[in-house]
Formats: sequence, structure tokens, C-alpha cells
Amino acid sequence: MSIQSKIAQNSFIILGRAGMDFYPDPPGTKTEEATHFFACLGGSSANIAVAITRHGGKTAIVTRVSDDAIGRYSVNELNKYGVDTTMVHVEGGEARNSLAVVESRVEDHQSVIYRNGAADFQMNLEDVKAINYSAYGALITTGTVFAAEPSTSAGFLALENAKDAGLPVIFDIDYRPYSWPSAEVATDVYSRVGRLCDIVIGNDDEFGFMAGGKEKGLDFARELAKSTASIIVYKMGEFGSITITPDEEFETGIYQVTALKPTGAGDAFMGGFIASLADRYSLQDCVLRGSASAAIVVSKVGCAPAMPTTSELNKFLEQHPGPSGIKET
Repeated sequence: MSIQSKIAQNSFIILGRAGMDFYPDPPGTKTEEATHFFACLGGSSANIAVAITRHGGKTAIVTRVSDDAIGRYSVNELNKYGVDTTMVHVEGGEARNSLAVVESRVEDHQSVIYRNGAADFQMNLEDVKAINYSAYGALITTGTVFAAEPSTSAGFLALENAKDAGLPVIFDIDYRPYSWPSAEVATDVYSRVGRLCDIVIGNDDEFGFMAGGKEKGLDFARELAKSTASIIVYKMGEFGSITITPDEEFETGIYQVTALKPTGAGDAFMGGFIASLADRYSLQDCVLRGSASAAIVVSKVGCAPAMPTTSELNKFLEQHPGPSGIKET
């Protein structure tokens, strides 16, 4: 069965973190001056899961959360959005959930991420062995999954088991330096993970990091498409993206909006892109719908609650003049 046919089953197992995000309220407020905060579900994998469910897809997340109110909050929010949490396990002791304090402002934006003793890094081999891979059409993982043991080994086993079960593996590079013991370790692990995946999505900095230098990133992305991957999306911020397959390469622009914050775009892109692949849009339309999803999310407060539904995405596309920003070559 082809990758497209598997993804069209519209049922995804997702590895990675779920946490709580705090936003100083009202929008524009600096964290150090705030007296009120808006709380919502966060964590890149949780955001991607929500984005796909908003388009009618089925998602299940595999992770660990802390045995406290923040962990319970994260699970409650996932359930509210319709994400399957039966494979979310509670980690006791001193493990703590991911917590982010993120400003709804672009100028002098501050994001403070708390990842000390992260509960999601305690995902282990038994957690991923318990997955019924045959029940899903594809596996999605973020790069942060591989930043610390036992999550690193569990992530690699999940990729191996997914491929043995015939599932496409979709990789959001999601490089967060603060999660890794060193840049050298991260480069080695990311390059190994990238070669195990069918779809790889990241920005130019991330591909450059995997390749050992930003100037090498695009060539590395092209090499992956020729050797192991079926689809590469090489994002370039305001200059759009380059999509690479073994048979073609094309550029697409971005949808200009008045951004409220710079965060959440990558998760929204992934969710919109994968949901559109599941709905059998053309590859170029999938990229454009992912880009439009990113534009919607950066113009709103929060990440998970800002993910658009299919009708909201279609309305945006109908009303927007179209993409722009393709880099001159």
C-alpha cells in the first residue's frame, strides 16, 4: 500500500510532549508586567494532534505526564479536543510536565520554556511496544522525542516497529537546543532519525543543523529525497518553502497576515499539511494549506485553541489574496 493510501486512512499515532502554555493577558502584555494569564494546552506533539483532529482526523498520543495538576490538566485538555489519551502514562516522583510562558507579541517577544526533569522524556520501550501499530495509518514524531533517554531508545524502537508494520513515518525536526546535552549529539541523532522517515518537515536552520552547516541544508534535504524520504518540506520563513520529492521540486510562498505572535506556526503547518494529504489534495495544495494554517495560528492567541477547522481554513483561503514571498533564485 502506498504512503498516500496509508495516510488517507486519517488515523495517526503521535509521539511527543503535551503540556501547559501560559499567555500574558491581554495580548501585547510583557510577561514581567502581567497580572493575568490565559492557560491552554501546549507541546508540539499535542498541538499537531489537535490540528489534525480539527480537520476530522483521528489521533492518539503516546507520552508521559507528571503526576500532578499540570499533568492532569494536559490530559483533560487532550480529551476535550478528541485526542485519544489511552497511551498517555503518568510519571511519578519529581518528573514535571512541560510548561511554557509565551507572549502574544512579535516585537521583543519572549518565550520561557520549563523542561527541567521533563516527564515526557520518561517514555520508555514498554510504552511503544504496547502500541497496536496496525490500528493506524501513519506515525508522527517530533525531534524532541529523541533528546534524552529513555525516550531516545523508545523513539527509535517506535520508528522501527512502525516501518515493520508498513506505516509511513512523518518527522517534524523541531530542534530545541535546550533539550539536548550537546549540539554534536543532536546532529548525530537527527541525521539518523531523518534517514528512517518517509516525510521530513523542517526549516532551513534545522536542515542546516542536521547537515553540519546552514549552507549545506538544502543539499542535505535533496539527498534525503533521493535516498530515503518520499517528501521533504524545506521551510524558509518569509520566503516560503521548497518541497522536494524523488520526482519533482517546487517552491511555494506564504500567506501574509498581521501576526500576533511568532509561535505555533510549525505545528499548525504540520497539522494542516498532513490533514490535507489525508484528504487527497495535490501535494502543492497540501503545502499551501499547511502554510495557510500557520498564518491563521500566528494571528491568534494560543497554539492548540488557535488550530483551524477545515471550514475555517477554507474560508481563510477563499478570502485571502494568495501566497507570496517566494525567494528569488
